Amino acid sequence: MNIRVSDIKQYFYCPRVVYHTYFTPVHRPVTHPMQHGAVEHEVLSVLERRRLLSRYGLESGNRKFHVALNADALGLSGVLDLLIETEEGAFPVEFKSTRQRLNLNAKYQLTAYAMMVEECLGQTVSQGFIYRIPTRRITAVPITEALRRKTLDSIDEIRTILSYERMPPPTPQRGKCVECEFRRFCADVL
Repeated sequence: MNIRVSDIKQYFYCPRVVYHTYFTPVHRPVTHPMQHGAVEHEVLSVLERRRLLSRYGLESGNRKFHVALNADALGLSGVLDLLIETEEGAFPVEFKSTRQRLNLNAKYQLTAYAMMVEECLGQTVSQGFIYRIPTRRITAVPITEALRRKTLDSIDEIRTILSYERMPPPTPQRGKCVECEFRRFCADVL
């Protein structure tokens, strides 16, 4: 069973989002942050085509935007925002619409993309980048063995949720529930 890379990000935000995405048969409302993020991603994709790779600490390379990846061995599929290919290897880049510090969910999502690039394209990935759109800040993320293990563990945990169709516990950080599109389905946290 292939899962989406976005499920990994959502799982670390709140595992119930993954459950509801697959098992709550309702139209998911598009929130303002979701709309705004989609527009920002498109604008950045256009602007990034003209910018220098030195912002990423790279001298040269080829950029590919919106790279669809389907990694059967990992059981993952997704669309990477940007892939920079150089002679030294490949560098996945994820665009994020946030001013806040990087959360672990973004690092695990980036790690999943790095492992998918390795499987699908046969290129080595030692690091990736997270580009925070509002601040134009680029953060290098080393793709460590610890990040890889935790990402693989999360894939297994997501598959368990999906296989047993059992709602997992909510996130302990209840502030996340305020803007969640599924909050009305979590009666135990309202």
